[in-house]
Amino acid sequence: WSQVVSEAEKIVGYPTSFMSLRCLLSDELSNIAMQVRKLVGTKHPLLDTARGFVYDSRNNLQMRGLVVLLISKAAGPSTADISFQHNMVSGIYSSQRSLAEITELIHTAFLVHRGIVNIGELKSCDGPLKDMQFGNKMAVLSGDFLLANACTSLAQLQNTKVVELISSAIGDLVQGIYYENSKSSEENCLTDDICISTWKEQVFLSHSALLAKSCQAAMELAKHSAEIQDMAFQYGKHMSMSHKLHSDLQPFVKENSTDTVAFSLNSAPAVLHQEFLGREAWIKQIRELQGAIKAGKGVTSAIDLCRFHGNRALAALEHFPLSEARTALANIVYAVTRFP
Repeated sequence: WSQVVSEAEKIVGYPTSFMSLRCLLSDELSNIAMQVRKLVGTKHPLLDTARGFVYDSRNNLQMRGLVVLLISKAAGPSTADISFQHNMVSGIYSSQRSLAEITELIHTAFLVHRGIVNIGELKSCDGPLKDMQFGNKMAVLSGDFLLANACTSLAQLQNTKVVELISSAIGDLVQGIYYENSKSSEENCLTDDICISTWKEQVFLSHSALLAKSCQAAMELAKHSAEIQDMAFQYGKHMSMSHKLHSDLQPFVKENSTDTVAFSLNSAPAVLHQEFLGREAWIKQIRELQGAIKAGKGVTSAIDLCRFHGNRALAALEHFPLSEARTALANIVYAVTRFP
């Protein structure tokens, strides 16, 4: 994965980690960072999120902006928009680079907001209550700050359709995270009897909508046809679904995985296993669930589903001209559909 990201960053002109750095190095966020230092020694999730910006920038955090830049370069300039081609750098319009930054800012804002903890469920080992309450305030304020910056930059693009697309993606994220939070207390106990189609709907809202609609918006900024816009949407949707499935599968397919590796009962293998097994048998197996999922059809079905979405993403790419950027987008799909 790291190699695929590194090669893709060379194609679009600069490391996409610079996107967040531009905002993170601003005076306002520098002040926030100073405040976050007060949380050192506690187990507040905001600390892990902050560490992720520094240590994990080549893994998952910058993936969305990178894909927006790659799909922009793969599509190239529109024949309907010859007059603006002088604004392109490395085959990408400046407005598309701004959109990639906006996408990353929105994603980062929601990552920060997800770091809010339930004060009522805290243990003494998590840290002093006043520090955890302070951490929650910082998560709300800094997440809101990032989101406000994203919305300001979005308005500066001066494209009504793009504003509508990204605004609807923010709405999708809120809806998806609301569902996740409503289930958070059930994360590691018996879950509702949901089917894989419901799981897909929920994952689209919380994981895929932002990337899919950002890819479509990038095509709109270059005045590409409705067909190319739809293919960009389809690539973003199916690639991010594959990415989520790949992540869900890791506890079950890693060769060094043990029964103590943490996993979610709302992950795709667990949901598919429950679907194959039936509700009553699922309840009986709940205490030895991970071993049961490994031995059942859930894992292989989730791998098949991951590859299905990967193939859909690759099929969408066929509508773009062959180029380095298109190859990089395909390599991203291959990276998340390959299993040991």
